[in-house]
Amino acid sequence: MKIEEADVAVVGAGGGGAVLALALAQKGLKTIVLERAEGPPKGLRGEILQPNGQRVLDQLGLLHTLPIESTRDVRLFHFCRVGGERLCTIDYGDLPAPYNRAVVTLPNVAHHAILDAIQEQPSVSLWYGTSFTSLLRENGRVSGLIAQKGADEITVKAKVVVGADGAFSKVREALQIPADLYLYPQGYLIALVDAPNPFTEAKYFVGTRTILGMFPAAANKVYLFYMIDTGSYDRVKAQGLSALQQAWTAISPSDEPVFQALKDWSQTAFLPTGRVRTPTWVADGAVLIGDAAHAMNPHASQGRMQAMVDAMTLADLLPECLAANDVSAERLKQFEHVRRPHVATLQRLADEQVLFWNTANPVIGFLRDRVFRTLDGNARLRYRVLATTAGLRSRPPFGPIDRLMAAGFLPDRSAHERVAQDAE
Repeated sequence: MKIEEADVAVVGAGGGGAVLALALAQKGLKTIVLERAEGPPKGLRGEILQPNGQRVLDQLGLLHTLPIESTRDVRLFHFCRVGGERLCTIDYGDLPAPYNRAVVTLPNVAHHAILDAIQEQPSVSLWYGTSFTSLLRENGRVSGLIAQKGADEITVKAKVVVGADGAFSKVREALQIPADLYLYPQGYLIALVDAPNPFTEAKYFVGTRTILGMFPAAANKVYLFYMIDTGSYDRVKAQGLSALQQAWTAISPSDEPVFQALKDWSQTAFLPTGRVRTPTWVADGAVLIGDAAHAMNPHASQGRMQAMVDAMTLADLLPECLAANDVSAERLKQFEHVRRPHVATLQRLADEQVLFWNTANPVIGFLRDRVFRTLDGNARLRYRVLATTAGLRSRPPFGPIDRLMAAGFLPDRSAHERVAQDAE
């Protein structure tokens, strides 16, 4: 059996695990990263870097190294009713510079940049094709792990093990941390098409149990996000491209040329959605980050971003823990104390959005559209929603009185004031 040693062993080289490995390497810690995939990701996925994710990449020295031909800055997001009526426009330009836009990238561009940077770090070993098997324990605390790479079993002795292995985390299971894992009944069909005409502003259509998002990407490409029932992807494909294009055209008739650019099912993928809640993220010698600790619905537009912020927060704490030779759950809990309130706020917000945006109930749909219209004329509340989506505000966007104002039941004398200090 092969034996390796490291300061930190990270299971999973996804959004959180890769960022953590790079941040730790930049602090001089020896890190081993296990990734069960055989190489960097290649599949289709939507890529929107919110301002807090941009800030993380900037801190790592990577934001301005992303290839210009693979990124697109987007300022305006229009929320519309099915059929085309505009309800509300969100302008990222209202946010403080320099992160006052969303950055849409082609698939996996930011992730590849992080992985490439890791490969240049002598203190990091990134093992593709390697699966986590079990934890090592010594005197009641985690002291490493056992991994499988092909026919080889590898023992990794580490001072801290980090589970960054997704919603179905094997590390979480080995730690015997219970998880409330909820799979939403709807997910998203994602498509990436070539727009026949320049497409610079995002659109998000909502209706009766209908959602269609359109986000401009580099090289005149457009991401399409279409809500479908979980488990129905094969059925949708069996109905044919023309049926899907007709459904999209009914939602936004003026965008029919964009929908006709879908030529093959290879331009599509299915994104399932789920939520994870756990009573703790830490144990003696171990930590969970990202979806392993707190997966959330993509309506919050913060799942991957929160994994990245997790990683940076933990990377600040671990050197102190290792220097003090204290990786107890009590010491590591500082990470959770910092991060959990923000994550819990976003999970609640995402579930509220699922209730109102995914609804088939006409009364709830009426209230949803009324809130959007109110936000369109209320700079204060609109800015709060934007700052929350951007990851710059950790408190809920609305208090009880704000909710009544957003629903149009109370006047808001401060409606035209943009409260920039709400961004934290």
